[in-house]
Parts: sequence; structure tokens; C-alpha cells
Amino acid sequence: MEDDAPVIYGLEFQARALTPQTAETDAIRFLVGTQSLKYDNQIHIIDFDDENNIINKNVLLHQVGEIWHISASPADRGVLATCYNRTSDSKVLTCAAVWRMPKELESGSHESPDDSSSTAQTLELLCHLDNTAHGNMACVVWEPMGDGKKIISLADNHILLWDLQESSSQAVLASSASLEGKGQLKFTSGRWSPHHNCTQVATANDTTLRGWDTRSMSQIYCIENAHGQLVRDLDFNPNKQYYLASCGDDCKVKFWDTRNVTEPVKTLEEHSHWVWNVRYNHSHDQLVLTGSSDSRVILSNMVSISSEPFGHLVDDDDISDQEDHRSEEKSKEPLQDNVIATYEEHEDSVYAVDWSSADPWLFASLSYDGRLVINRVPRALKYHILL
Repeated sequence: MEDDAPVIYGLEFQARALTPQTAETDAIRFLVGTQSLKYDNQIHIIDFDDENNIINKNVLLHQVGEIWHISASPADRGVLATCYNRTSDSKVLTCAAVWRMPKELESGSHESPDDSSSTAQTLELLCHLDNTAHGNMACVVWEPMGDGKKIISLADNHILLWDLQESSSQAVLASSASLEGKGQLKFTSGRWSPHHNCTQVATANDTTLRGWDTRSMSQIYCIENAHGQLVRDLDFNPNKQYYLASCGDDCKVKFWDTRNVTEPVKTLEEHSHWVWNVRYNHSHDQLVLTGSSDSRVILSNMVSISSEPFGHLVDDDDISDQEDHRSEEKSKEPLQDNVIATYEEHEDSVYAVDWSSADPWLFASLSYDGRLVINRVPRALKYHILL
């Protein structure tokens, strides 16, 4: 069943952390982390059955605290990292840890009836990313193409590169760097570039974007005042190695070429409140997803700065007569950037949006009230891109 209608799932708790299960490329699967002050927090494993348009879920207990950030290992379906709050001596600390889910939940192939109210299982702690010396953890990012043994964490003004030992039962701090300067310097988010042999990471702190070389932990570029207010998120174009998207509290989404950082290549101003998340589609980099406190998710077509600004290049032999005129129209005119769709299924701030790692046409969005919505790229556009 291929239907453009959204599928909605409600968690009983508030939530702001979402990630696709990156290492799972067959099943459509997302992990969602909850934020409850009163109850044990949970990680919901959300499996989307796109043939029947239904969601199956499993719940894992995350008993250590509210989940602020979640990321999945690119190499091992069963491993994930969370940043979470815990209270110690009446101070709240944000810590990070690496976990393993129970073996039988690792793959998305199980059938789970909806009344899976059987006892929730618990995550197995593999190791803490010890941040006692570094401050509060903002996020954890895995080396994208790696074996799941290298991760970067951002703690206050420190960027920390960890080496997960065999079986991930220990995290060794391999190298680190710190932001220098006046004021309370704090990282808000970071992304690991899939290009340059995975030797570059981009970070956001306040209104500034920075690039780092993970081999020397030295800064390679710096975009000051990238946004008028706090930068909330960034993402790399998967196909164009110098292109980076950022978004923030100035309601804007900006696209940068990191070789020339004086001006953004493009700016989007479609949201009316803080933009929390920006994500490039992994296969079709013209598709860009954003989520905002205006409760909306916007899918944009940034084709002019994509790796295919003229549409697909088609072999003449592949085209039948009736399609001839169609391909000529497409040939040398760059396609126009536009908003493809605005999704209004949320009633609260959308804190997270992300693409499925198994189906390039499918994405999830999560609002603070615990509503998870799964949507598809409109069919007409999908065929326009494919044909």
C-alpha cells in the first residue's frame, strides 16, 4: 500500500530525541527517547510496516534519566548512545553512555502485537563516556562510515574523540580540544562529515559554526555569526563534500560551502519560530527536511545546490519517443528551489526530524508532546526525481 497519508504514533511521555537505526538498512526503524521527570524513561523502538501502513513498537527502559539526545551505531544494529540528565547533589548533570539492546530486538523483523504490555526490557550499559572533567554532554556522534568504534562527544566547551574498545565495554579518550575565548562557550550540536575519509567534524556553539580535523583536533574553518541567534543543528550534504546546512533560533536554514564561508550559498526563511533540526536526504540531496517550534515540518527541494542541479542526466537510448520532449525540457535549465510540502500534523514544538536509513522516501518527525509522525515524500515528486 503506497499512500501519502501520515501515520501517527503517540508516546505517553514527552520526547525530543529521535534517530533512525542507522545500521538497519532493510527494516524501517526509528528509536525515540522520552523525557519524564516522574517515571523511568524509555526508548521506543518504532518499526514501520509500510505494506500495511502500521507501526509496531517495543519499549526498553532507560532508567538513568531524561533523554536529551540519542544516536545509533552505524555498524551494529544493537548499539546506541544517549545523552541524559541525572541529578547528583541537587545539581543536574548531562551524561552520556553507550548501550546495547536485547539481542532479540536488534533486527526489525519481529512481529509485535500492539498490546505488547509484557514487561519492558532494560538496556544493557556498555560504557559511560566519562565527562566528570568536561561538563555537560550536548550530543554524541558516531564516525559515519566506521566500524562503530569511534565517537565524538561535545561537553560544554570540549570536543572529545573516544575510542570504543573491543565489545564497546570501555571508552578511551583518544584526543580532545576546547573552545577558547570569553564568556560561557558551549557546544549545542555537531555532525561528523561522511567525506574526507571521515576526518572532519562540524560543530555549533552560540552563533558560530566550526570545522575540526579529527586527526589533529585543530580547527579548519570558522563561520562567525552564521546565524543571528543560537545555532541548533547542522548536517552535511551526503554527496557534495563541502556543503553544510545549519539552522537556528533566527528561524532560518542556511547552506554553506565550507571553502568560502563569508556568505551562505542559500538561505531558507520558511519557518516562523526556532528551527531545531535540519536533515539532508541520504540518497537525493536536493531533499531537505526541517522541524521547528512553529509545530511544522517543511520538506524543501534545494535542487540548485544539489548534486543534480539539472535533473538526472539520461541516456538518449533509454528514452522512448513520447518521453523525448520531456527530457529535452529538463536538459539544460536548472530546476527551481521550492518548498515541496509543509506538514502540520504536530501541535507542539517539533524537536527532531530524520530520514529512514532503509527507505529514502520516508521520514519521521517528533514533537515534544510525544507525537511521532511518519510521512512520505509526495509520490508525484518521487517519480519526478526518479524518472
